[in-house]
Amino acid sequence: MKPLRPLIAALAAVAAFSGAAQAQTADWPAKPITMIVPYAPGGFADTRVRLLARKLGDTLGQPIVVENKAGAGGVVGTNLIARAAPDGYTIGTGNLAPMAVNPSLMKDMPYDPQKDLAPIVLIENSPLVLSVNNEMPVKTLADLIALAKKEPGKLSFGSSGVGGAHHLSGEMFREQAKIDIVHVPYKGGSLAATDLMGGHISMMFEMGYSALPAIQGKKIHPIAVTSAKRLAVLPDVPTMAESGLPGFESYNWQGIVAPAGTPAPIIAKLNAEFNRILKEPDVQKAIADTGSQAGGGTPEEFAAFIKSETEKWAHVIKAGNIQLQ
Repeated sequence: MKPLRPLIAALAAVAAFSGAAQAQTADWPAKPITMIVPYAPGGFADTRVRLLARKLGDTLGQPIVVENKAGAGGVVGTNLIARAAPDGYTIGTGNLAPMAVNPSLMKDMPYDPQKDLAPIVLIENSPLVLSVNNEMPVKTLADLIALAKKEPGKLSFGSSGVGGAHHLSGEMFREQAKIDIVHVPYKGGSLAATDLMGGHISMMFEMGYSALPAIQGKKIHPIAVTSAKRLAVLPDVPTMAESGLPGFESYNWQGIVAPAGTPAPIIAKLNAEFNRILKEPDVQKAIADTGSQAGGGTPEEFAAFIKSETEKWAHVIKAGNIQLQ
């Protein structure tokens, strides 16, 4: 019977560890939770998260402390989430660039988004609006494509920089429409938007929330939106798919992630709470008013979405031979 003693001891140790883990999970959260945002305060990623963090804290009975850790296109902050203790007390936002784009753009990523991070829930999809300056003699996507084919290499599209949603949407447009247009990267989306209004660039894929004022002020002309369905704030603007490019979808999205290994009951609790919060009328309105679409769903659905986005943008990056400068 002696050979059984080590096995019994091992099973007892596993049972003790499991019991301790369950007790720790049952008490969660017993202290404040840190939510890392891998971008600067006041931007798209930060503003929405602070609204959700306040509501989550009210529900859980513990403060949600938002920490902004910007740098390297979101990689710095996302790496901090990945390397944190998987105990449910550090979570953060997982965004398009650091989760699905940078792995194909950067040679040395300090983390693997699909191995080092545990998806919790998709918060929102933010479609882009393809607009042209008011001097462009086009009204529809078909007009724009025809002009680009008539004058190859003469039309330009602006972006907030290499590898962002603005840029990649333009590259996907170039590939799918089979046109020759010139990418003009700026140090920020607002600079590109200003030059679009001034007629210095031909077109731009711009975030809905930032494009709306210029569209409403008739300073630029919207051609199409990159979502699967039309936006409530721009009901007369067709989708790219409606306009002749089936399957064209592009979003600047964000969700909530945790370090890999975070206990499943905590992931499930957070998922349930965020799904509930995302259905609250004021949250729905805040998201819709900026031209975005509320997320939700299971952790597994968010994981599948991240994987599909990674594959889609890897193809675009390879096809366009896109490299960081």
